[in-house]
Amino acid sequence: MEKLKLYKEKILLSLILILSAILNFANLGVNGYSNAYYAAGVKSMTLSLKNFFFVSFDPASFVTIDKPPLGFWLQAISAKIFGYSGWSIILPQALAGVISVFVIYKIVNRSFGTTAGLLSALFLATTPIFVAVSRNNTCDNLLVLTLLIACWFISIAAQKGKFKYLLIGLAIVGIGFNIKMLQAYMVIPAIYLVYLLSNAISLKKRIIHLICGTLVLLVVSFSWAIVVDLIPAANRPYVGSSTNNSELELIIGHNGLERLGLGTTTTGTRGGSAKTQVETTTSSNTNPQGGVQGGTPPTGTRPSGMPSGGGQSGKSGGGGNSTMGGAEPASFARLFSNNGLSTQIIWLFPLAVLGILAAALKEKFKPAFNNKRKLDLLLWSMWLLPEFIYFSFTTGTFHPYYLTMIAAPIAALSGIGIVSMWELYIERTWKSWILPAALIISGALQLLILSYMYSTSSITKILMIALSVLCFISSIILIVLKVKKNNNLRLSKMLVATALIGLLITPITLSVTTLFGAMGSMPAAGLSKISSSKTGSSSMGSSMRGSSTSSNAKLIKFLQANKTTEKYILVTSSTSGAASDIIIKTGEAVMTWGFFGTDKAITLAQFKALVKSGEVRYVMVGGQGSTNDVMTWAKKVGAIVPESKWKDTATTSTKAATTSTSKTAVTTSNSHQMGGQNSQVLYDLKGVDTTK
Repeated sequence: MEKLKLYKEKILLSLILILSAILNFANLGVNGYSNAYYAAGVKSMTLSLKNFFFVSFDPASFVTIDKPPLGFWLQAISAKIFGYSGWSIILPQALAGVISVFVIYKIVNRSFGTTAGLLSALFLATTPIFVAVSRNNTCDNLLVLTLLIACWFISIAAQKGKFKYLLIGLAIVGIGFNIKMLQAYMVIPAIYLVYLLSNAISLKKRIIHLICGTLVLLVVSFSWAIVVDLIPAANRPYVGSSTNNSELELIIGHNGLERLGLGTTTTGTRGGSAKTQVETTTSSNTNPQGGVQGGTPPTGTRPSGMPSGGGQSGKSGGGGNSTMGGAEPASFARLFSNNGLSTQIIWLFPLAVLGILAAALKEKFKPAFNNKRKLDLLLWSMWLLPEFIYFSFTTGTFHPYYLTMIAAPIAALSGIGIVSMWELYIERTWKSWILPAALIISGALQLLILSYMYSTSSITKILMIALSVLCFISSIILIVLKVKKNNNLRLSKMLVATALIGLLITPITLSVTTLFGAMGSMPAAGLSKISSSKTGSSSMGSSMRGSSTSSNAKLIKFLQANKTTEKYILVTSSTSGAASDIIIKTGEAVMTWGFFGTDKAITLAQFKALVKSGEVRYVMVGGQGSTNDVMTWAKKVGAIVPESKWKDTATTSTKAATTSTSKTAVTTSNSHQMGGQNSQVLYDLKGVDTTK
């Protein structure tokens, strides 16, 4: 019997992992290069060890990507092994998604048993935003995997008072810091509280252990950043999106305080001009030529014309997302409202919250944290609740795909909760009502979220009917059985399983949508992907898949045909648009002023020296960062290159018509971000007088 049970467990786990693999890997090539900013950086990193170590955006190591290295190191290694392509750079994230499903099963199974572990794994594998991020070259799910492994070690450390496991766990969090910086520290409250409250060893030893563990955490976290900052600026690229060419400032500023809404980013702070950013929001959450490619606009700075609330693509796109989650009204309702956030993550949230209550009641939750169930329940709860509060109330800059950070605790607590609620259900006390109540509340919330998409897709109606039949009818019968004191446990189990199937239909459907349409730089699931796939209206088509638009193709052909001894084939303000495209397609060096086009990466005197030595010839003026001294001087002394030589105006017009037909909302101060160069001018600096 024991062998049969183990065999059944392995079969079910294998099926869940296969499901996860299908959702993460099937049709992966549809996403092309996804985030062109990151993809260009990875291309550069494959070209030299210097670029690799410093995470250089461009092949000449002029400026870096504004993120830490580890996630992109893995992408670059994958690209070297399998060849540089969109598929190879997304591969590490897809693998991380599947491995995370296995790891969450192991952690939950260790404390709460097989059923809870399998349910948790299934819930994580089918969470829409988790699947979407697994199919993109953003590094967030690499971080999620890292933190899950860290929590595995922390769970053992807290239960047994094992110092070495605590050190390993905190060291792994430090590794996570080198994937997404301070985002990794979002689990720190859970880790410290769980270890501090465990009673496996004396309080004095626990405090000493945490102090030592903190030192390890800080050393691992800041090791790479400190090494970079200690290297003379002349021997390394400029730290992108920093104000003073420092990784430590980048950690504290752009990737720290600004994310909390505490940073002050005003005109001129980052290079002499206000940071404006193109926000291109479509029903499929993709931007031509990368659009918003990985950086974020500063707190308090709204791109020209951008609607209040960060865009409302979620209201019209059937699961699209606002590009700036922090721009939505701050409240407990933020993640439940019609703003494109709820459709990605919140489907099982009531099960998770009521699961905490049920598990706490079942374990007679008191201050004596003397078993692994109590400790793990505290761990998952303290992972979820602070992050839920952060995402609900922060006014800092966060993209909706960051919500993948709470996918794991929601999945774990839902799995734990279902098992705990079932155990309470068969006890025949007032606590037995928690299970049907949780199922009904979860179903009601899902109906609310589906109502946001009701007018956008006929699939919505089918999902609402299926949810109502499977979840509500099953829950009502559970209530009837309880009222009549019917003890048919087999029937009750079947009803609970049916209700759960009803609750999973919509998340699974949304997860499947990621297989049908490219997500660009803003990964998200959405019913609109199925609609656009059926109608063939992939309006952003080739640019979403990372291929050159005709206008960029002509520009690239012109620049390559006229290149002689230049180190940089082009100088342009920001990394968006042509810069990323050129690097991805040619591997040629492009000089930019960082993602926002405002980094103080070079002085006018230094730039003139490059022009004089023949290392720079062509300068693209227009767009972000085009008002600095270098660009002003280039416009003054350079010769304008006729548009007929480098710009395909016919393609630009066609693209504009296609965009209008597909009702794509584009908010932009510079249309060059879309891959066309409508507001840009190309200057030739060959032979100019550099003394002027």
